[in-house]
Amino acid sequence: MARIEARTEELTGISPDAIPFDELFARQRPVILKCVARDWPLVRHGLHSPLEAIRYLTSFYNGAPIVGYVGAPEINGRFHYNAEVNALNFAAERTRLDVFLDRIIAHRDDPDPPSLYIGSTDVDTYLPGLRDENDLKLDHSTFAGAPAMVSLWMGNHTIASAHWDMSNNIACCMVGGRRFTLFPPEQVENLYPGPLEPTPGGQVVSMIDFAAPDLDRFPRFADAMAAGEVAELEPGDVLIYPALWWHHVEALGSFNAMINYWWNAVPSFMDSPMNTLLHAILSLRDRPGAEKESWRAMFDYYVFGPSDRPAEHLPVAARGALAPLDEVAARRLRAMLLKKLNR
Repeated sequence: MARIEARTEELTGISPDAIPFDELFARQRPVILKCVARDWPLVRHGLHSPLEAIRYLTSFYNGAPIVGYVGAPEINGRFHYNAEVNALNFAAERTRLDVFLDRIIAHRDDPDPPSLYIGSTDVDTYLPGLRDENDLKLDHSTFAGAPAMVSLWMGNHTIASAHWDMSNNIACCMVGGRRFTLFPPEQVENLYPGPLEPTPGGQVVSMIDFAAPDLDRFPRFADAMAAGEVAELEPGDVLIYPALWWHHVEALGSFNAMINYWWNAVPSFMDSPMNTLLHAILSLRDRPGAEKESWRAMFDYYVFGPSDRPAEHLPVAARGALAPLDEVAARRLRAMLLKKLNR
């Protein structure tokens, strides 16, 4: 097992009605808010028994089909690739939520159960009313402009291999325990990312098996371990961490559940940076090294430096795409880009 000594900072005594979001966002690091969701009904039911938590959850279920993921016992909960890395090591099934949860309970005492997982299920769509009793008070201006996406994650003992998300995350441990292993974005090279597609859950994942890391094959992972930290969550604990932080998530126990909030503090008309990365592979990656260094200077000036610098010496009417983006300007820029891509 990967040995990472650093532990994510824990804050105690935080009121659920007065979460200090300004302070937490300013940190730009993971932090655990101990017991902030401890009084949620779902947490209380789960502390009594997994079966009681499932009965509570399914009381809100509206019957719409969900997607469940099933892996053989041999994968030990690690949803990943086959040995040849040309296919995934699990299957997706379209089913009912209550049927899939019954399947998890049926295997809860098995010494070697199949791996059963439901990921990123929109709470309001599939379990309307659940948030009326189980919800964070997100009264910060960040969420007013960009409402959070609220999802439910459930399963038995499962592992989401280290990956990153484009959104900031608030992860609320509801039933069972969860262990997050977290790495800052600059550790990307040391985590040996896998293929861009297919991916186990929509995002690129690390090729390293954290249960038995092969440092002969992946020697730089030692540097990642030195930079990483571990967040151990109990029911009612809340973990907050910034976008693009790598996180390896192990769900513990025969049944576990988590509610998370994803959000980006940017207008919805802005495009995905992942599209930029893909186009950069197409247009920049294989150019000569000296030319790439020149383009690095261009990107530093136009993209990564102060956003107002490239246009500050130009008359307002002449700034065009260099002016601050709004919805109309974003549409024009997108149309110009599509025209160039389709030439």
